[in-house]
Amino acid sequence: MKDANGRNSNPHTHGRKRLLIGGGTILCLLLPLSAQSDEPFRSPAPSAPAQTNRSPGETPLPDVVLFDQDGRPLHFYKDLVKDKVVAINFIFTTCTSICPLSGANFRDLAQLMSDRMGRDFFLISISVDPENDTPQLLKAWGKQFNAGPGWSLLTGAKQDVDTLLKALRAYTPSKDIHSAIVVLGNEAAGKWIRTSGLAAPVKLFDLITALGDDAVPRSVLEPAADSQPSGRQPDPGPPAPGEVSAAQRYFPDVTLITQDQEKMRLYSDLLKGKVVVINSFFSNCQGSCPLTTATLAKIQDWLGDRLGKQVSLISISVAPEEDTPAQLKSFAQRFEAKPGWYFLTGGRGNVNLTLSKLGQYVAKKEDHPNSFVIGNDRTGLWIKASGLTKAEDIIKVVEAVLNDSKRATTNYPGEPINVGLSEIKAVCAK
Repeated sequence: MKDANGRNSNPHTHGRKRLLIGGGTILCLLLPLSAQSDEPFRSPAPSAPAQTNRSPGETPLPDVVLFDQDGRPLHFYKDLVKDKVVAINFIFTTCTSICPLSGANFRDLAQLMSDRMGRDFFLISISVDPENDTPQLLKAWGKQFNAGPGWSLLTGAKQDVDTLLKALRAYTPSKDIHSAIVVLGNEAAGKWIRTSGLAAPVKLFDLITALGDDAVPRSVLEPAADSQPSGRQPDPGPPAPGEVSAAQRYFPDVTLITQDQEKMRLYSDLLKGKVVVINSFFSNCQGSCPLTTATLAKIQDWLGDRLGKQVSLISISVAPEEDTPAQLKSFAQRFEAKPGWYFLTGGRGNVNLTLSKLGQYVAKKEDHPNSFVIGNDRTGLWIKASGLTKAEDIIKVVEAVLNDSKRATTNYPGEPINVGLSEIKAVCAK
């Protein structure tokens, strides 16, 4: 499909798979095989004195001249990579599926690496559509994700960009099928790893930290012999005194907007210290959304004055462009939503990242899952259950999570599954 300017506006065409969890359907992105595991690269042996650039492939990194979001010409190797630790992803500004998630991940990674950003650690986003992506367009794209010092967004002559992408093993003949990968490198040490561009920012942080060690731990390169090959991982449990919770490490503090036009941070304002019941929906949905929202309305009545104090209800729109705060407020009024029940929208990048963390991201709004995520931040207990289960049975699950009863995983209809915090997203990666 072409837009008004004749440019291809189709989103990526990645494969997808469905998983049935507690009777609900989750639509997951199926990444290209090369992006599904952490892959170490060998540094090439220089074939000539002029080709000594350490590279994540068999070809030394070309020192092509590209232009950043401010229009500055930069030599890729000499100015951006040499003697630095870098994270490199691949995007284009008209992308509406994978690229916003990659951008949001880099934003959160920049926060985690804030003490090193722009000093010895740098983010690099390379446009795979250099013929259309000008520095001005890249700058506007970067603003969505608070791209600041230490984050370079690059374009240039197509021939130069293609040469670089081939050296990074990220070239594809069409921008619409480019891989959702991140290349992590410590150029001075000659260490390079390629991993999924949708990996949690905390995982990227750990991999980057490992690149600075004298020996990369085996767990970075391959599964440890004593690791659990399948099934849920142990629940993290409550944090020790003085420690942050697992949820605080897992969920980014992206800003979302409520039906009352209030800006709220995902973890600090909505999840911290609370039990939450979360679903995804869109306001003009004529299928399951009214049913799952009606279930939340019954949970609201059961909670009474505990709503907003001990337990919050959170409904996240999968169509943020059309679901404005005013539209959400009208939808909320249909179900007599009270304070403590938040209907959320926001920037597409922030919403997509939030949904991805909850295992509820979908490319098409009509494919959103009919499931609830029920979590207790204080205890680390997280449950996924079918949103089409009877309200009375969901209430029993919420009560059990509120009381941190392990019975919630086995004794109630609808087959709620204690997935553990780390697997809220991981169920979509299997």
